Amino acid sequence: MTSPLPQGILFDLDDTILDDSGTIEPSWRHACASCQGSVRVDPESLYRAIERTRAWFWSDPERHRVGRLDLDAAARAIVEQSLIDVGAPDPGLAETIAAAYRRQRVALLRPCPDAVDTIRWLRDEGCRLALVTNGRASTQRDKVSRFGLLELFDSISIEGELGFGKPDPRIYTRALKELDVDAWNAWMVGDHLEFDIAQPQRMGLSGIWIDVGGAGLPPENTVRPDRILRRLSDLRS
Repeated sequence: MTSPLPQGILFDLDDTILDDSGTIEPSWRHACASCQGSVRVDPESLYRAIERTRAWFWSDPERHRVGRLDLDAAARAIVEQSLIDVGAPDPGLAETIAAAYRRQRVALLRPCPDAVDTIRWLRDEGCRLALVTNGRASTQRDKVSRFGLLELFDSISIEGELGFGKPDPRIYTRALKELDVDAWNAWMVGDHLEFDIAQPQRMGLSGIWIDVGGAGLPPENTVRPDRILRRLSDLRS
């Protein structure tokens, strides 16, 4: 038996509607391979160093906040540190590799299977829909435009345009106000346990978690989503 649909639904963008994390590994491998012959280390060793640096970089909340607002600078910083770690420091090469990575990320980005059709279905069912996303204004707006999402949402809130983002309560409050929906009659759907589940639940929304990797809740996690889905299209089942 399916749950009745709420009056309003707030959606995350990356790894909820768009397959963002699925492009990371192939894009980094492509960028590392493109530098072969320009650095005194093989591409696989550089890739492994980037993976370590990337995990460190994004683990800090403040680096995460600043980095997601300028992904080009974040990628450059990650490569610079990784080249140092493998004994081949070169700021110019770091810039080249980071740029190759960012171009490949853009080229590979696609919607998750059936995600856009699911959003259209929810609109047809009478739900009011809001997009609530962190990140740089131009980057996120480009995605919205590229994949024809503007016409599907009644409200769009982007961190880089507002000056605040998830998990700041103001961004959810803004979306609810623009939808003219009460929190108790709304869902927040996304892949981030704090940004898309815990904080919305504190405000009275139901939190629906997209388990992107299919690994289930982390063992140390204390957040309890109201529902867990493997992909956005599971909302229709």
